[in-house]
Amino acid sequence: MRPVISSPSTELDIASCRNLHFVNRSAVLAEGIRVLTGDAKMGNVNGAVNRKVVIVEDTDTCAATLEIAFLSIPDLTVVAVSSARQALEILHNGPVAALVTDLHMPRMDGFELIRRVRADSRLDGMPVIVVSGDTDPRTPERVSQMGVNAFFSKPYSPAAVRDKLEHLLDANPTPEPK
Repeated sequence: MRPVISSPSTELDIASCRNLHFVNRSAVLAEGIRVLTGDAKMGNVNGAVNRKVVIVEDTDTCAATLEIAFLSIPDLTVVAVSSARQALEILHNGPVAALVTDLHMPRMDGFELIRRVRADSRLDGMPVIVVSGDTDPRTPERVSQMGVNAFFSKPYSPAAVRDKLEHLLDANPTPEPK
């Protein structure tokens, strides 16, 4: 049996997620960068999108799982990137409402990405969620001390990550660019 992502309104086979960037309103901006905007029927009455979330995940299936889960959040654009360096470029080029990151990626890991985000006065208040397969029992405490708002171990519930993200977005409106 192949894994399936379910929500009250959709059931998607994970194998079909490779082509997710062709679903709804989306675009491939560059190698490894996908932008996905939730459908207006899901709560965005006038079609305006005013919040951006960056997912940093080097595994396509995991990124697609999070993208699908986040589609039900109104007024949200999801930018999925495959490296921490790409994430930093996006974070420095405009307001981002939240960051969802893996920890173990090539070249720059999630720990370094979080350290740089928290060291930047323009980004230090932005909510950060970690979704990781890290098995070290000290990791949740380590990332908490770094200022991470939530930690989810893989395997995780996409709905639980979505709910936490939505709660953080509602509590922390996207700041105006400094």
